[in-house]
Amino acid sequence: MIYVTGDCHGNFARFEQKNYPEQANMTKDDTVIITGDFGGVWFGDSRDDETLDWLERLPFTLVFVCGNHENYDALARYPVAEWRGGKVHRVRPHVLHLMRGQIFELEGYRFFTMGGAKSHDIEDGILEPDAPDFERRLTMLQRKPRARYRVNHISWWAQELPSDEEYAEARRNLDAVGWQVDYIITHCAPTSIALMGTRHNEADRLTDFLQEVQERAKYHYWLFGHYHDNKAIDEKHILLWEQIVRVI
Repeated sequence: MIYVTGDCHGNFARFEQKNYPEQANMTKDDTVIITGDFGGVWFGDSRDDETLDWLERLPFTLVFVCGNHENYDALARYPVAEWRGGKVHRVRPHVLHLMRGQIFELEGYRFFTMGGAKSHDIEDGILEPDAPDFERRLTMLQRKPRARYRVNHISWWAQELPSDEEYAEARRNLDAVGWQVDYIITHCAPTSIALMGTRHNEADRLTDFLQEVQERAKYHYWLFGHYHDNKAIDEKHILLWEQIVRVI
């Protein structure tokens, strides 16, 4: 079985037995995919261990694409391994980060993954913790009602958007299968879908790349998160948040 769910932001209550009774019939051969903003690798030290160990004890394999709220410095320290035909960061034996631009084969179906998104909650700036005026700027923002800011390498990482190499790898892998896959798993949406949302949404290099994928690739379903809603955009594009839906 393969299930997909949306952003967790480090809160995994949805996977408790009372909230997800389907797991009673699942094994480690079954997979649950999170469409970004996993958040279980956040502190980058032993403070993450209790949560990650709990996730490892779940009866299924938990995998995720990255979102814009991940500790990319910490993720990069995990070993890269091959899993089902694509590259992963092995966070735990059965807790895996599905890296960008990969194609995985699950139950005979191809899954293309391209995590990442541009943060929208940074209108008040990204603070540099080693800047001389860091404390002053932080204090001012903390006094501002509903301030929207982040701190570099603490609550925001430039790697939230893919690198040139990751785009190139995505194209190579799609070329190798003639741009034909069964499922596409991303965090944000193609530009045409993203712009249907709130006024905060805007086009960027990643949404434009995903737009190209939408126009060129042949696929059955595209599942994504990021926009905090549970909604079928149309018969092929599904936005997920708290819901856990079975796809295979």
